[in-house]
Amino acid sequence: MTDPQKLSCWILTDGKIGMVNQCRGLALALDVPAETKTVDLRAPWSWLPPALTPTRMGVVTAGSDPLGPPWPDLLIASGRRSVAPARAVRRASKGRTFCIQIQDPGIAPSAFDLVVAPEHDGIAGPNVVTTLGACHGVTPDSLAAARTAFAGRVAHLPHPLAAVLIGGDNAVYTMTEAVGAALAAELRTLAQNGWSLAITPSRRTPAHARAAIASALAGLPVDIWDETGANPYLGYLAHADAIVVTCDSVNMVSEAAATGKPVHIVHLEGGSDKFWRFHAAMEAAGITRRFTGAGETWTYTPPGDMARIAHEVMRRLAARARV
Repeated sequence: MTDPQKLSCWILTDGKIGMVNQCRGLALALDVPAETKTVDLRAPWSWLPPALTPTRMGVVTAGSDPLGPPWPDLLIASGRRSVAPARAVRRASKGRTFCIQIQDPGIAPSAFDLVVAPEHDGIAGPNVVTTLGACHGVTPDSLAAARTAFAGRVAHLPHPLAAVLIGGDNAVYTMTEAVGAALAAELRTLAQNGWSLAITPSRRTPAHARAAIASALAGLPVDIWDETGANPYLGYLAHADAIVVTCDSVNMVSEAAATGKPVHIVHLEGGSDKFWRFHAAMEAAGITRRFTGAGETWTYTPPGDMARIAHEVMRRLAARARV
């Protein structure tokens, strides 16, 4: 149980890329080969919180990936819809499967062997490990590989280069037309002051913001991913001298922070206590600053959350093996 390469591992999520990437990031930090499982819940369980969902395999839909023996040594799960199936695997394995839940599961952490949650989730316990941001797989090796893979994509862009990661509307934030227009104007100011821009939008980026940004940056040294071909997201991070990212994604901000490069935050309309706590902590740590259209530079030590979590998982596995 202490040799990562000999561990069998499942990643269990509802398929949302943000959840999958966090689980993959932890598997990468642990250096364990992992099989990805996607599940969904049957009605009425899909409508109810985890605390009201039975801990049994029958709650998953027929279209979910099969969950059956041989049970894995390690299970890494994330997302509310993964909670009941993850607990069912742990029970079916008679506790042999070491079950890790990433983010607040919405039930008592004691239901799992380990819960990995960001500080802004506000949960604690003897089997809870907190992080500054989200789990991720951005490492020096992955950045080096992306730097090579996407060198041609940004070869025409002179330095300094800013990677611009644009999200959009979610449950608590809205990219209004006013915010989109203001961001477009600030990016134009940055480009006119000598910066090249490598921009990647997301599926949540409103059409009005895309149009405003494309119009404002016409004729300037810019590369905007059109969502065809390989996503240059990691390549942009690797080549950038600084990063501009919208505030609506803890994942994107955390991945940007892993580079050690200045991270400028674009604030959208709305928010929540959890997001405000996260952004306040990132600012207090000297990692992020509000984006104003200026390309500021500063230094900080990237958070070491992933190595610390991996160490804690292996420590607990080794302790359990000695019992």
